[in-house]
Amino acid sequence: MGSTSFSKRAQALLRVRNQLLRECLAELLAVFVLILITLSGSAQMVTSSGTKGNILTAYLAGALAVMVAVYTAGGVSGAHLNPAFSLCMCLLGQLPLWKFPIFVAVQTLGSFIAAGAVYALYYDAIQFYSNRTLTASGPLETASIFATYPAEYLSLSNGFLDQVIGTALLIVGILAITDARNKRVPEGLEPVAVALLVFSIEVSMGSNCGCPMNPARDFGPRLFTYVAGWGAEVFSRDNAWWWVPVVAPLLGSAVGTALYQLLVAFHHPAEDGGGAQGTKLDSGGSSTAIPLGAGPWDK
Repeated sequence: MGSTSFSKRAQALLRVRNQLLRECLAELLAVFVLILITLSGSAQMVTSSGTKGNILTAYLAGALAVMVAVYTAGGVSGAHLNPAFSLCMCLLGQLPLWKFPIFVAVQTLGSFIAAGAVYALYYDAIQFYSNRTLTASGPLETASIFATYPAEYLSLSNGFLDQVIGTALLIVGILAITDARNKRVPEGLEPVAVALLVFSIEVSMGSNCGCPMNPARDFGPRLFTYVAGWGAEVFSRDNAWWWVPVVAPLLGSAVGTALYQLLVAFHHPAEDGGGAQGTKLDSGGSSTAIPLGAGPWDK
């Protein structure tokens, strides 16, 4: 009885009523969860030299992290988790354009904080593995735990194309999964389907550069490594690769959005109420329960 009363008093005192702030807080937590699990899977693989994890377990951790993150904030912020998907929502009219930079800032901040948490969690392991030398290149480099880097053979142009295609496929898949007028998955299971989609892309298109597909996921942790001791090489390495996973996914988002609209959504039979797309806005002008920013979650 007393604990219930205390809980109610705490809620009354701390409850946030501003819609935008509620969305930002939920998005921050969801991105934190996503990056914490994703980078931890990578850290376990790298620091154990593959004895306690491999590329498959790292990809699986990242995919399951998407599922958990979407369940965390899907009903509040839409769980965009990714500037590329927020851009998709803007292009579809599901997210006001003025909210886009705010969501991007929150997503990047969440990624940065999560990278710091992973560094703290695996501090001893990273120091032991790297002989207490934080480097972005060489046989004992650990910067790739946090951000993506291209394979030795990959050119900037091919890497850019890789990210455009991968992100476009991700957008197409999410729009299909969440399109109420297509063969939509059962309500509540959309995050599971999206996680499987992410996993399928990672295991089939990850060898070039690790499938970042998310500017905030790559830039936030990369910025953390810069300030935490890895130095400027995290930005200069591989012909200044860093901008590719920031810019290319945004273009891929636009391509994927256009492809799904032009080839599928525009051709749904007309129905009362108008829209060909199954997404909608809530009364506050934000996307309603949209997984990764690309489709409706709850009805």
